[in-house]
Amino acid sequence: MFPIWDDVPTKKFPLITVALITLNTIIYFYQASFGERFTELIYSLGLLPFEITHYTDIFPPGPSPIYLTIFTSMFMHGSVIHLLGNMLFLWIFGNNVEDYLGRRNFIIFYIFCGIIAAFTQIILNPDSTVPMVGASGAIAGVLGGYLLLYPRARVTTVIIFGFFIRLVRIPAVVVLSFWIIYQFLYGISSLAVSAGGGVAWFAHIGGFICGVILIKLFKRFIG
Repeated sequence: MFPIWDDVPTKKFPLITVALITLNTIIYFYQASFGERFTELIYSLGLLPFEITHYTDIFPPGPSPIYLTIFTSMFMHGSVIHLLGNMLFLWIFGNNVEDYLGRRNFIIFYIFCGIIAAFTQIILNPDSTVPMVGASGAIAGVLGGYLLLYPRARVTTVIIFGFFIRLVRIPAVVVLSFWIIYQFLYGISSLAVSAGGGVAWFAHIGGFICGVILIKLFKRFIG
């Protein structure tokens, strides 16, 4: 199940959403320009939980203070597919959340969700030396916010089952509930794996929950 667009129009041009997509894309191609040193850059500017919990900079050296990797990692991606998937989700759901919050509040919302996502992963895997990169933690917060704001929105989704491929319009509450349950189940199963790469499941969960809570807080002031 892969969403590709929704049916909620926006009142204003989603400037911040477009800016974030542009910034992430530019940074990825900057990473790619390093060629064989691409992986080295990931380890340098990506978030390694061990570095944060032990306040030590593992080679290759990263920014100083090392806590800055919490921010730098949010704008880096491990592959073109990683980038495209994240940016598609940000475009589908971010423009509407930005439209509701306003540009300034959306920036605060996005960055804060990304920070909470990072700390969730750090707390649950404090000794990991596998770099975490990507905007997905912050985008997970956007999904949580969208779920509360537009649960009845219809999301056009690609359904693939073997050779069966079909476009189906599904309520956002179904699409996003399926997404967070998927993250939770794989997150729980990942606890049995002592080390290794892969998806930062708990960063997604932490970001999503943060998005839900923040939207509730913002709704009290926005109305």
